[in-house]
Amino acid sequence: MTWNNIIQTIIFLCLIGPGIVGNILMFERHVYNSVLGTEKKLVDLILMHLGLSNMIIICTTGIRDIGTVFYFKNFLGDFGCKAVVFLARMARGLSICTTCLLSVVQAVTISTRTTIWTKLKPQSSQQVLTYFLFFWIFNVLTSSNLLYYITAGSDNNRSKVSGYIGYCYMLPSKLTIKWLFLSLMAVRDLIFQSLMGWSSGYISFYLYRHHKQVLYLHSCRLANSFSAEIRAAQSVLLLMACFLFFYWTDFVFSFYTGSMVTHDSVILNIKTCLVLGYAVLSPFVLRSRDVPVAKSLCSH
Repeated sequence: MTWNNIIQTIIFLCLIGPGIVGNILMFERHVYNSVLGTEKKLVDLILMHLGLSNMIIICTTGIRDIGTVFYFKNFLGDFGCKAVVFLARMARGLSICTTCLLSVVQAVTISTRTTIWTKLKPQSSQQVLTYFLFFWIFNVLTSSNLLYYITAGSDNNRSKVSGYIGYCYMLPSKLTIKWLFLSLMAVRDLIFQSLMGWSSGYISFYLYRHHKQVLYLHSCRLANSFSAEIRAAQSVLLLMACFLFFYWTDFVFSFYTGSMVTHDSVILNIKTCLVLGYAVLSPFVLRSRDVPVAKSLCSH
């Protein structure tokens, strides 16, 4: 095992370990709030789903990287390659959809005085679960081509493949099939990122307006309510910025590796870190802003 492999292993473990722990803690905490908490919130279901999606991304990417770093060429086999790459792609789509839903719900929540937006907010857990069901069906269909075209690298000639993912390879497909699934992913990303952009813009406007009005708050009870609301809005806005950074940087590297069909280990390792980045950091971003309202506010 070379020094390069050792460094890669350390980097991946430093990402995968905290990422799994952070998402498990986030998942368990919101399960507790949803089941045993005195105040049940729909956002708890959304954050549970986001944590589950993140854990799938981290685990599948981590399994694939173990085989890549340690040169286990037959570590997964055809079935393992199909399952790991399919689940990773599907979970990435689920993460995009769930993050968008969280952003939109937060934007609608802080715009309670506007009737039209109030009607858009999910009113029950059944409505949120319906969204989740749609997300799963859509992303399973969007990633279904991988179940056929992904195969283990040891069984194929590299000159005949069109993509490289660790020791898993993607076989060439018909142009109609290729552009159909690329179009589905593009439409998904365009719709959900447009909604993210709208909600993030509204949250930013709301925070700016609140900053100008905060000096006029005289009621301790009102200030306390606004404090919790503003922290939640700031958390989601910071999460959106984190998501967009990792998504677009990964998009640039994916476009490069896809067009060049490169097997450069450095480029592929950077891309792996970008794929893991949002899934690893998101629970810590949310946790860093989730602090109780100081009781000392009421002492003045």
